[in-house]
Amino acid sequence: MHARYRETVDGRNPALGQVAAGLALTAVAVLISAMIAGPGGGRVDGEYDPARPAFQPPKPVFGLAWPPLFIALTLSGLRLWNAPASRARTRALTLWTVIQGLNALWMALGPRRLGGRLTAAVAAVGTAAAYAVEARKVDAPAGSLAGPYIGWIGLANVLTEHLWRGRSSATK
Repeated sequence: MHARYRETVDGRNPALGQVAAGLALTAVAVLISAMIAGPGGGRVDGEYDPARPAFQPPKPVFGLAWPPLFIALTLSGLRLWNAPASRARTRALTLWTVIQGLNALWMALGPRRLGGRLTAAVAAVGTAAAYAVEARKVDAPAGSLAGPYIGWIGLANVLTEHLWRGRSSATK
């Protein structure tokens, strides 16, 4: 057995405790987000979208896309968590935490509060872009892992804005 692997397995490597703490914090963040979202949270219903845009993916794609994106973002944060302490690492982890809060806010607002949801999503895409830049300074793969999330949340912003405008014009 490779000596470095044995050290980690035997618990003699202090990084193992840091990985465990990172996984525990991630699990708590996911649990809190799920509790905030509640049943159907984060759902983009067609009930507010009488004129669905041609570029909108089918509803099942949304359910399939989010988990891998959140997993990639989680792995990105975990890579930073395990990086040596530095100011750049602290900035990146702070931005990662803000992204998680904005995701929870976006889900908590639900499909009926599209204006607030759009505001949270726009803030999330900007924060995610800043996160990717800061994360790359610490660990290039961590920054790259944020890329798919940025693209998808950008698409979600466009769709939410479309729904919001459609609903706003329908009430006039």
